[in-house]
Amino acid sequence: MTTPFSRFLCAAVLSGATTTTITLRAEPWKDPAPPTVQAREAAAPIKPTAFDRLKFFAAPSALNPAAQTSDWHRFLGPTDDATSPETHLLHQWPAGGPAKVWEVGKGDGYTSPAIQGDRLVLFHAEAGKEVLECLHPETGQRYWTQGYTMEYRDRYGFANGPRSSPVIAGSRVLTHGVTSVLTCTDLETGQILWQRNLRTEFNVPQDFFGQGSSPLVLGNKVIVNVGGKGRPVPDDDSEARYTALADPGLSVGAFDLETGQLLWGVKDDWGASYASPVPATIHGKPVVLIYAGGEGNPATGGLLTINPEDGSVYDRHPWRAEEYIQATGASPVAIPGQNRVFISTAYPKNRPLGGVMLEFDEKLKSKELWSSSKFAVHWMNPVYRDGCLYGIHGETERQAVLVCYDVATGRENWREDLYWDDTELNPGRTARMGASAQPAAGGWPVPLPWGTGQPALAGPECPSCKVTARTQLFYAPHTWCLPAVSRGLLYVTQNYDEQVRGRTGQRMICYDLRGR
Repeated sequence: MTTPFSRFLCAAVLSGATTTTITLRAEPWKDPAPPTVQAREAAAPIKPTAFDRLKFFAAPSALNPAAQTSDWHRFLGPTDDATSPETHLLHQWPAGGPAKVWEVGKGDGYTSPAIQGDRLVLFHAEAGKEVLECLHPETGQRYWTQGYTMEYRDRYGFANGPRSSPVIAGSRVLTHGVTSVLTCTDLETGQILWQRNLRTEFNVPQDFFGQGSSPLVLGNKVIVNVGGKGRPVPDDDSEARYTALADPGLSVGAFDLETGQLLWGVKDDWGASYASPVPATIHGKPVVLIYAGGEGNPATGGLLTINPEDGSVYDRHPWRAEEYIQATGASPVAIPGQNRVFISTAYPKNRPLGGVMLEFDEKLKSKELWSSSKFAVHWMNPVYRDGCLYGIHGETERQAVLVCYDVATGRENWREDLYWDDTELNPGRTARMGASAQPAAGGWPVPLPWGTGQPALAGPECPSCKVTARTQLFYAPHTWCLPAVSRGLLYVTQNYDEQVRGRTGQRMICYDLRGR
C-alpha cells in the first residue's frame, strides 16, 4: 500500500526561537508491515463482575437531573484541553475529603483511564504483560481483561509500564504501549482486532522513559507521534547511537482505525515526546498540533502543525534547547478563536527555555508573540480560561508554583506558592504543591492532584488565586497522571505505594464529586 508522505528538505535549521525554513515534497511511503485484521467474533453481552483486586465502598450520590455530564474518551478529556464541562459538582468537601466509591489495585504505569457510557478502560502492566481492563465506571466491576507480553526496563528506575493513556473511539479502544506496540481492541468484548509493533517496523528507540505519547483519533485516522528513525538505533551510549537518533524517520504517522494500515507519514528527525497530539482549528482550517522531540545529542524538537487529511506540514517551529537530558511532557494548548498556540518545557534543568505563545498567519506560518522562562511546565498541561493561561511552573516539587499569564500580552498576572501544614508525613513542617499538579476542569473550580496525592479546589480568577477546599487523598509520590472526570465521578491513579497510612499498593480510586 502506497500513501502520501511528507518529507522535509531543510534549508536551515536554527535552535531556540528561530523558525526553520523548509521545503515540502511529497513522496510515496510503503507500509512495511500492514497488520492482520481479525474479524469481530460474535459473543453474548458481557455482564461486569467483582474480582479480587476490587474494593467497593458505597454507591455514589444521585446525579442532579440538571447536571451537564460528559464522557472522557482520551487523555486530555472531552475537549482535548484538560478541562471538563461538567456541572453540579461538589464544591465544599467534608473533613475527610470526597467519599470513595471504589478502588482497584493495579500494576505499573502512569496512565489515566478513558470512559464512555458504562465502560471505563485502564491500561497498566503486571506479570510481564501490558494489560487493558474494562470496568464499570460506577461499581468498578470488570467486563473483561486483555493483555500481551512485553519486555521493558526503565533506564532511570521508574515504573516498567505504559505511559500512554488509552483512547476510546466508538466501539474500539486504542493503546500505545511503553515499547511502542499500537493495539486496537474491541470495547465490548476485549478482542484484539489488530496490533503492530512500531518499534521494530520504524526503528523507534526506547528514549529516556519508553514511549509515552497518547494517540489521537480523528475520523478514521489514529494519529501517533511515532518517533521512528531512518536506521536501527544501537542500545548503548556509543556515537553510533547518537548518529542514528539524528537520522530522520517516521516522526508522525496516521493509521487506519479499521485496518491499522499506515495512511500517511511525516518524516523528520524530531523524535517522540511525552506530549500528546492535539486537534485545533486555525484560520478555519483543521490541524493537528504535535510538540515533538525525543532523545538526541544534541536534542531537537518543537511544534509541528499538520494537515490531518494528508500529513502535509504547514509549519515547523523549533522550541527545544540542545542539552541532552530533557523530556517534553506538556501538550500544546490551542487558544480558541485566536489562532494562537502555547507550548512549554521545563528544560534545560535550572535554566529552562520555558513557554512560548505562537501566533499563526493565514498561511498557517507561526511567529512568536511572547515567551517566558518563568512559565516552564514539566508534566502537567496548562489550562486556558477567559483570556488567562494557568499552569505549574517548575521541574520539581520544590520549584513548583502556580502561575497565571495574560494570553494576549504574556504579562504575569500572579504567581502563587501553594503550601500547607502537614500533620502526617512531616508533622510541624510545611508541604508544597508538586510539579505534576494538574488543572482538570474548566466549568467549576479546578481540582489539582499533587505529586503526593494532595488535591485542592482553586478558583482560577485572573486577579488572584484562592484555594476553596483541600484534602489529602493519600501519601504517594509519582501521582503524575491527569485525573478524569465523568458523570460527577473523579478518577485518580496512584502509581506508588502509600507512605504513611498503611500499605495499599498501586491503585486507581473513584471518588464521588456529585453535588446538588
